[in-house]
Amino acid sequence: MKSYVWLACLSPLACLAGTSVPGSKGRKSKNEAASRKLPNVVFIYADDLGYGDLECYGAKNVQTPHVNRLAESGIRFTNAHAAAATSTPSRYAMLTGQYAWRVPGTEVAAGNAGMIIRPETYTLADVFKQAGYVTGAIGKWHLGLGDKSGTQDWNAPLPAALGDLGFDYSYIMAATADRVPCVFIENGKVANYDPSAPIEVSYQKPFPGEPLGRDHPELLYNMKHSHGHDMAIVNGIGRIGYMKGGGKALWKDENIADSITAHALNFIRENRDRPFFLYFATNDVHVPRFPHERFRGKNAMGLRGDAIVQFDWTVGQILDALDRAGLRENTLIILSSDNGPVVDDGYADRAEELLNGHRPAGPFRGNKYSAFEGGTAVPAIVSWPREVPRAQTSDALVSQIDWFASMAALVEGRLPKGSAPDSQDRLDTWLGRNRTDRPWVIEEAYTLSVRTKDWKYIDPNDGPVRINWGPKVETGNWKTPQLYDMRAGEYERENVAEKHPDVVYEMQGILRRVRQGKKF
Repeated sequence: MKSYVWLACLSPLACLAGTSVPGSKGRKSKNEAASRKLPNVVFIYADDLGYGDLECYGAKNVQTPHVNRLAESGIRFTNAHAAAATSTPSRYAMLTGQYAWRVPGTEVAAGNAGMIIRPETYTLADVFKQAGYVTGAIGKWHLGLGDKSGTQDWNAPLPAALGDLGFDYSYIMAATADRVPCVFIENGKVANYDPSAPIEVSYQKPFPGEPLGRDHPELLYNMKHSHGHDMAIVNGIGRIGYMKGGGKALWKDENIADSITAHALNFIRENRDRPFFLYFATNDVHVPRFPHERFRGKNAMGLRGDAIVQFDWTVGQILDALDRAGLRENTLIILSSDNGPVVDDGYADRAEELLNGHRPAGPFRGNKYSAFEGGTAVPAIVSWPREVPRAQTSDALVSQIDWFASMAALVEGRLPKGSAPDSQDRLDTWLGRNRTDRPWVIEEAYTLSVRTKDWKYIDPNDGPVRINWGPKVETGNWKTPQLYDMRAGEYERENVAEKHPDVVYEMQGILRRVRQGKKF
């Protein structure tokens, strides 16, 4: 196990002690991998960051100079899609190469969910590990820990964690910032564990004597809820779920970005002499948005804008660390988001009120949770100075589901039979060698959708037309087929299904064959 020792520093990033790296049993040696001049690979995966939230994608009222710098060094994709409109299924699909809707229990996970990606699954981390890389996951996880939901003992090593999924090192949030437990998990154990404050977590009932946000608004000194998020109170903020204990291990929301960034920088420093894969999943701009005071109050859009600026800062820290280590030229960086944006997702941070013309989803209809494009159309930037020409823009239709097979092709990996069944090798498109469109993209929300370069089809669904539990979001649900002409300037405004029954039939056929697992 690695352990980080925090030292007193004046810098915003705490100083970190060195780490040791687990053995490389069952994989190619680091020398063999290095001799092949394979690139380091860093995934920067934002949370709830919309297509229109970055300056290089036309954002208003917010500046993102570090992301701009990354885009200028590579390719900016304008037609990229997450596999789902919410976090857990999107991340599941990306890390396994399998659509989450094929697997029961992959909906948005509770903080005490058991491992949703099972240990026997061959993951994206396994792809890199077998190619001789050292692998790390830092930041948001939200894919479950332990063997079974609700049975974890958070005061002992977890019996199943990221080490069982191909990651040599992990420093993660068990779920999200708005869900308990509000502690970091390092290599399967609570980081900075405080034995004087044993941890208990429940999503069924509160713990006697523990105040709840719904009953004690006076204790919500950092952030009040707008809907939900009224259970356990941690750091003056109400959460989803009930929690007791934690003590010194509890995070402070304003320090989350600093903490995960510090661990990411240390991972880069410690592994500068070997090929590494880093899955760096930030918390920004997910709620509760409570960035460090260095960023707070600096943006006209309030806390949501401040959180975007904080995310941009983390990108700059990663880029600078790679430059200092002399690794930038041969490091492949992929920056994207797990799904589309949501403005009011449960906290009274005035995000809707302060948009002032800013459109988080850019030109698209819908938001996070929605079957409309705003739910899954995401920013995506790829930079690899040694191989990818600078300052490109690509309108190729691409999906994050294909990162798995594409990265396997990059490292000349052999996939076990049956692994990553929905992922396609689209490496040449991702690296800008061509602009070949994926024939179709499948999107998951309340229902399934099919997106081609020209058309968007949404399968009928009996669910509510708008979310009825909080956010002001159109779901995309409708009782009859929806078809939209994506060649038109106003995306998804006119349902043309009745005008183009032949296209509807074709799109339904694609969806039917994909559901059946047939190869095209």
